[in-house]
Amino acid sequence: MILAAGLELLGVAGQADAGIARIVSRGGAETFPKHLPDWSVWLAAAVFAFGTAAAILGSPGSGRRVILWLSTVFLVTAWAPVLGLAARAPDIAAPWIATVWSGVCALVYTSRHRMPCDETRAPLP
Repeated sequence: MILAAGLELLGVAGQADAGIARIVSRGGAETFPKHLPDWSVWLAAAVFAFGTAAAILGSPGSGRRVILWLSTVFLVTAWAPVLGLAARAPDIAAPWIATVWSGVCALVYTSRHRMPCDETRAPLP
């Protein structure tokens, strides 16, 4: 979340949103008459970032963790054309950055630490 907020303050996220708007629409960012409220974009960023990390930390197996992360990143990415179809500006840079970075951090953490969900259970007698 801090990385996404920092990139938003530096203007990088705004440039990414403009680039996404050019890709999603034919006329660029000017063709979208409505914008999402800022609070909803940051709420989505928080939900996706913390939800991705919690799901990855609670899932056994590195393969499952990678699939969870890629699925979440795809879900956030697919949000852009849906917003474009709803005539709203696709402001997904902050949620996308927060989701990708929290997933990477959680994957690195789980690769270096033994997680309780990875423990093998002894067979019952």
